[in-house]
Amino acid sequence: MNNVSNVHLGLLIHRVTLSIFMMTHGWPKFLRLFEAEIRFGDPIGIGVLPSLILVVIGELVAPLCIVIGFKVRWASAFPIATMVVAAFVAHADDPFATKEKALLFLLGFVLIAICGSGKYALDNRLGKKI
Repeated sequence: MNNVSNVHLGLLIHRVTLSIFMMTHGWPKFLRLFEAEIRFGDPIGIGVLPSLILVVIGELVAPLCIVIGFKVRWASAFPIATMVVAAFVAHADDPFATKEKALLFLLGFVLIAICGSGKYALDNRLGKKI
């Protein structure tokens, strides 16, 4: 296996594992959408339901696209935005240890946005590259 193949394999492992880890946070929030009374924060002042929907897109839908390699650079914008709000708005006054997970996810998805999906992605199978 040459160095180029190693890079593509590394990108695959990075985007799949990071996205699956993120999806474990998005799934419980997705289930909240179906509760009679939705309890969720409104950190940017757009309302509880719109905030929850945006977080579900950022923590579940977009990471699913990233896992399969569909529009990876575009999809990474959603978890990036979600983690910026989580780290710097929702947890602005919290200690670093509380913000740390959001910051790690933020940096991981920034790396995906910069590097893209690599050759092991659905977009490459469809003949479309971003």
